[in-house]
Amino acid sequence: MATDVVVEDAPDRVERRSIVIDAAPEVIFDLLADPSRHPEFDGSGTVVRAKHTAPTRLSEGAKFGMSMKRFLPYAMTNHVVEFVDNETIAWRHLGRHVWRYTLEPTDDSTADAPRTKVTEEFDWRPALVPFALKLVNYPADNAASIEKTLVRLADVVES
Repeated sequence: MATDVVVEDAPDRVERRSIVIDAAPEVIFDLLADPSRHPEFDGSGTVVRAKHTAPTRLSEGAKFGMSMKRFLPYAMTNHVVEFVDNETIAWRHLGRHVWRYTLEPTDDSTADAPRTKVTEEFDWRPALVPFALKLVNYPADNAASIEKTLVRLADVVES
């Protein structure tokens, strides 16, 4: 069973949280790399579904559209900017801020009982308008969403 979400030290303009999930990195990564499954673990409540043009599995440089809803429906196109199979996946959209997941087997992980530390980051250092994100409390809102996302991710993977 997953452990509690931990607030991790992070540089300025990075919100970082982690959780330990009882699953192998490849199981978790497969879920993260499948945009059609993102609504299952999204903690923000904004991800509705992947667009029909989204690939079934993400890869370095892949683009994928998502139907979203925050007050009103809208669409977002994301671009995968980091991809190391079973270790790291990150994407950004037009605003250039990045959502990143890193996966690391824990020291107590075994073949019979795999455990993985999953860290999610909202990295707004490359954002085009960081002052606007701060003004509307977007970093703090994303930190809260990350915590919910990690718990939901653990629930999906461990069920």
